[in-house]
Parts: sequence; structure tokens; C-alpha cells
Amino acid sequence: MLNTTLCYVLRGDEVLMLHRTKKKNDINQDKWIGIGGKFEGMESPDECLLREAKEETGLTLTSWRCRGVVTFLTADGFGEYMYLFTADGFEGELTDCPEGELKWVSRDFLNDLPKWEGDQIFLDLLWQDAPFFLLTLRYDGDRLVEAVLDGKRLQR
Repeated sequence: MLNTTLCYVLRGDEVLMLHRTKKKNDINQDKWIGIGGKFEGMESPDECLLREAKEETGLTLTSWRCRGVVTFLTADGFGEYMYLFTADGFEGELTDCPEGELKWVSRDFLNDLPKWEGDQIFLDLLWQDAPFFLLTLRYDGDRLVEAVLDGKRLQR
């Protein structure tokens, strides 16, 4: 299983989003996602979060919270544990990202951007300030086939 982080950096009612347009063979091509990436070596989730934030945005996070763990499972046998964060404190200036375009967007506008179907489930949990959660998302290709929140299957 792959270990990754994903973070939504908040500034008032805006969220820093990454429009994935620059990487070749990118599973997230043309989608809008938060910032983050794969663990390196023996990194903890916090260490990965801080490194990825700095690499992708130029920002140093000063206040963050782990909100849940999302497990992605696919029909072709891929698995990923993603530690999901929000951050509401940072220092520095935004830099160009090698993976796409960074943009501050309002939460309302975010709902209309192209993203993975399951992302809306955990974004809704974040915006509702839900307690720490475990979410499993099963995909067949780009299609979400099952979502299980804290052991209970979600009706879609």
C-alpha cells in the first residue's frame, strides 16, 4: 500500500487548489486537488505534509490538523492510504508548482471544478468540521463503486 498526504490550505473562505496539468502519465490529469504527495523513506505523515507543501507551493505550513485517513482501492489491485489534512496557517509566498497551476478558489466554486467523485465526500466532511474519520473509496477506473465511512457503507 502506498502512503500519501493530501492537504487543503485554507485562507478565509478560499482553498488553495492544484490544477494538475503538467505531469506526464498523471492519474490526476486535468483534475483539481489539494497539495501533497508520496511519503519518502521513513517520513511521518506530518513530515511528508510539510515537505510536499514546501516543494509544491513554496509555503511553510505553521498550523495544520490531520482530519482523517482515506483508503483508495481499485479494481486492478492498487491501494493507497492517504492522510488528509487541512492547514490554516502558513508563511512565505506562493511559487510555481511543477505539477500544475496553483489557485486560490472559493469553497463554492470548488464544487464545480473537475475532481474525483470521492473527493466530494471528504470535502463535505471537512467543510462540516466532522470529527476524525476513516473513509474507504473503491474505484473501477474513474468510477466510484463504493464508499464506506467509519465502517458504514454510504448510499450514493
